[in-house]
Amino acid sequence: MKRNLGVFILLACILSVPAAIFAQDTEGTVEEFYLQSMEMQIIQEQASTLDRDMKLMALDNIESMLDDGKVGEGDVEVHYILNSLVNEGVGHQVRENNRLINDFPVVRKEACALMGKLGGENAKESLTGILRQDAEPMVLSEAVYQLGVLGMNENNEVSTAIAEAVRSQNTINPSDNFAYASLLAFQKLAKANGGLQDPYAFRAIIMIAQGPYIWEVRVKANEVLSELRSY
Repeated sequence: MKRNLGVFILLACILSVPAAIFAQDTEGTVEEFYLQSMEMQIIQEQASTLDRDMKLMALDNIESMLDDGKVGEGDVEVHYILNSLVNEGVGHQVRENNRLINDFPVVRKEACALMGKLGGENAKESLTGILRQDAEPMVLSEAVYQLGVLGMNENNEVSTAIAEAVRSQNTINPSDNFAYASLLAFQKLAKANGGLQDPYAFRAIIMIAQGPYIWEVRVKANEVLSELRSY
């Protein structure tokens, strides 16, 4: 650190800026950047291992950084790490003797949760991508809920993606948790955008109301339909 600070002070002298003033203005910034860079490198290494618990530790560290305000909305470096983890075992597969060894749904689920916390356009794109490629209801439930948290729905892109996932899951593997999370997401999207004007979303909600789900989920679907009519 002293060597790096010396370089900055020398540069300040060359530019005829008083070195003492430059050091006073930048020393804290350089120190913070250095520490954050080190922290991100450690998290990246944790996320890159094939150990599930180490990946979860990386996610815990990212969550702490988000909670502490160390990274801003849509931070590119954090998104890069989270995107690798939401694809773990799906988009990115590692096999030994033809056996998938990195299928960690809980890692993908927790990464989805932090995508919603990170925010930004890239997080939205990653979460909608998950709806098209993941088959694990636990992961899909978190992904749709966090899309609702983000609240982005330009040209009905997100509501339609959720509706398509509902249709697919309803046919292949109906899940009460996923259906309920989708209903909550539709509610949040409507609240964030002054209502929903997406016929695919309406059909998906009706499909849930009439589908093979527990009573509480079907009641929630009818509540959401009533709420959407009020906008």
